[in-house]
Formats: sequence, C-alpha cells, structure tokens
Amino acid sequence: MIKVLGKLAFWAVAATALSASAAYAGTADVIDNAGRVIGSITANGAAKGVVIRVSLNAGALAPGWHGMHLHAAGDCSDHAAFKTAKSHVNHGTLRHGLLNPAGPEDGDLPNLHVAADGSAQAEFWSPAVTLQGAGSSLLDTDGTALVIHAAEDDLRTPPIGNSGARLACSVLK
Repeated sequence: MIKVLGKLAFWAVAATALSASAAYAGTADVIDNAGRVIGSITANGAAKGVVIRVSLNAGALAPGWHGMHLHAAGDCSDHAAFKTAKSHVNHGTLRHGLLNPAGPEDGDLPNLHVAADGSAQAEFWSPAVTLQGAGSSLLDTDGTALVIHAAEDDLRTPPIGNSGARLACSVLK
C-alpha cells in the first residue's frame, strides 16, 4: 500500500509541475513568402520541454513532407527568404539532424506532412527547448521563429538536412 501511495504522490507532484509550466503558452500566425497568414502555431511549456501544435490552412503549402526548425531570432520580416530568423537554435556544439550521431541541434524538429489539399495538422514535443527559463529558452530577448522549408529534412545532413528554401515562418515572442 505504501508503494502505491508513493506512486500517487509522484504523479500528483508531476501533474502540478506540468500545470505550472504549462501556464506559459502562446499562439502565433504562420505566414508565407508573400506575408499572407496561412495558419497558426501554439506552443505550450511542459515539465521538460515544449509541445508545439502546427495548423496550416488548405492551400497553404505543396503536399508532401517539409522540414521544420526552430530558428534563433523571432523575426519573419524578410518574407522573400525569412533569413532574418537566423540559423537554428543551438546552444551547444551539436550538429544538425535528429538522426545525426553528432546531433541534434536544439532547434531540430520532425518533418511536417502536408495533405493533398495543402493543409497540415501536427503536434510534437521537443525536450531540447523550454519556453522560459534556463537553457534553450524560446522566449528569450529576441524570441524564436518556427520555419517550414520546401522539402523534407533528411534528419542527418548539416546545416538544414537538404530541406531547401524557407517557405513559411512564425514568431514566438
């Protein structure tokens, strides 16, 4: 009986910690290279990481797989190429790629699948970042951008997994 109570106490503490960090949440528009809003992202702080939900409208992007990354600057003002978002979030010496033995970078994310109608719905968790606090905080002084690329990320090859041009961008601040 004591072991069961111990486990229940652990889960109560874990749920409290998750609730406290989940209070830090944000939603932002996703824009394309023409500056049009094509969807939204929502980021919720978890006990150890961030849960990000991506929702793209029909016709937003070409069907198929697209690389996604968290970029170091929350700036999508350069609609033509989104270069103002800078490079990937990486607070260490790790290399690009979720499947790279020398990686992954803090900003590496799984690929996003866009349906035949150009829409997408996905939710994923990144244990490498936080919304606020120590380490790889997405809500630092200049924020963070989530960038969606033209092609599938091979999840191995630096610097961007051969994922091509930056097609969509969203700012978390």
